[in-house]
Amino acid sequence: MTYAGDLTPGQTWYLLQDEPKTVLVDVRTAAELQYVGEPDLSALGRDTVRIEWLRYPGGALNDRFLDELAAAGVTPETPVVFLCKTGVRSVAAAEAATAAGYARAYNVLGGFEGPLDGSGHRGGVDGWKAGGMPWRQP
Repeated sequence: MTYAGDLTPGQTWYLLQDEPKTVLVDVRTAAELQYVGEPDLSALGRDTVRIEWLRYPGGALNDRFLDELAAAGVTPETPVVFLCKTGVRSVAAAEAATAAGYARAYNVLGGFEGPLDGSGHRGGVDGWKAGGMPWRQP
């Protein structure tokens, strides 16, 4: 593994609770956040940091990702957990952060929506929403 590891949504929530300096970074596009929803960390008195891994529209890699991470106040010593739709882009973000010196860069298993279910829908099998973690629709 080329990053600190994978966490279930529940493990992520406990890490956010137990280590207040931990940051949850949602790497989905602004369009995804708007139409699908986003984690709600208000019970912990903080917000999710939003930094696109791939730019919308077009899907180009965000070549300023690490700069934006640093600008958000995330230091290499900060525990940081990356979240995307299904856990693919967030692995890439965790790998890039680790390569840049972030020692505690994690991925949320299943992402926000999880894999497709038997009917071809997301959100009911795995991930942040299906795991019962707090979320909101903007």
